[in-house]
Amino acid sequence: MTIQVDLFNQSLMTFLSQSPTPFHAVSTMSKALDKAGFIHLREEDNWQLTAPGKYYVTRNGSSIVAFSLGTGDLTHSGLRMVGAHTDSPCLKVKPTPEIYKNNYLQLGVEVYGGVLLNPWFDRDLSLAGRVTYENEAGDIHHALVDFAKAVAVIPSLAIHLDREANKKRAINAQKDIPPILGQMASGDITGDGKKSFSDILLGQLNKQYPDCKARAILSFEMSFYDYQAPAVVGLNGEFIAGARLDNLLSCFIGLQALLDAGEGVNALLVCNDHEEVGSASAVGAQGPMLRSVLERVVGTVEGYNQMVHRSMMISVDNAHGIHPNYADKHDANHGPLLNAGPVIKINSNQRYASNSETTALFKKFCSQVDVPVQAFV
Repeated sequence: MTIQVDLFNQSLMTFLSQSPTPFHAVSTMSKALDKAGFIHLREEDNWQLTAPGKYYVTRNGSSIVAFSLGTGDLTHSGLRMVGAHTDSPCLKVKPTPEIYKNNYLQLGVEVYGGVLLNPWFDRDLSLAGRVTYENEAGDIHHALVDFAKAVAVIPSLAIHLDREANKKRAINAQKDIPPILGQMASGDITGDGKKSFSDILLGQLNKQYPDCKARAILSFEMSFYDYQAPAVVGLNGEFIAGARLDNLLSCFIGLQALLDAGEGVNALLVCNDHEEVGSASAVGAQGPMLRSVLERVVGTVEGYNQMVHRSMMISVDNAHGIHPNYADKHDANHGPLLNAGPVIKINSNQRYASNSETTALFKKFCSQVDVPVQAFV
């Protein structure tokens, strides 16, 4: 058992490292699905589905739906579904990001999602994302880019210049957090003495893909991420520390569950982008992607509605474990403990979908495999 747990945890940490952005997360999951024999469907094509069969479809390169079809009629058996999200709070590079100040090159960033800004200071930061480029033949292509090394830092102001930093400190997202990429040394100066971010991206793109023959960057969606690798920590290895556990942990677990489900099971995994900003995009959970896939799988509106009412989805995300220094932030009877079992989230104002029926089913599933359950309000 210990060997299996260690292997599982190591696989999770590898997945985290390989997935610095939603685009990379979907790419990593797609490769695992390809290896397992899943067929990649394209939304613009005519689908020819057979049962049993294993399939997946992506949208925008940042959301994915993967499913296996058993031999049973979906309108009678329904689907067993797990939902998660691929995005995490981060600092996204602005479209015209260059800031030249005091011989430094900085990039302007936009805060994405509910970011806790303080931990971004004094970290080794790297850059990753998707770029759209034109090659030497004039064709437009897309590619994933990852600098995969520490290329930037947001340095704190020295305590000697900010004596009140430990008592009161407000962070101005426009002024205080543009990361520093380096100095505009003589070797970096081009033309007017200023190097553009597009030039930097173009160099990285051609370095990663020598055969792409890119000549110009047309657009990009790039984000900074903490380059420190995830790790098992604690005197007895009780914890996993790493960026993007919210919610790549759930994407990884859902993917492993689908891969381990075996033949003949009607199961589905959906991992959506943009949960951190409300899910209301074309690839978000409130968008049409999942419904569109399900309608095409079943084939009729009547069949779709029958299947949905015989299906169940578990929305899997992270729960806030009790912080020992701030235990009063939790209801005394509903404070989740780390390593004490999964947490059922309940909210009377319907921010969570759990009800007495679904909660009972989940508890039953857990009891069948001797897994304890906790509650969070």
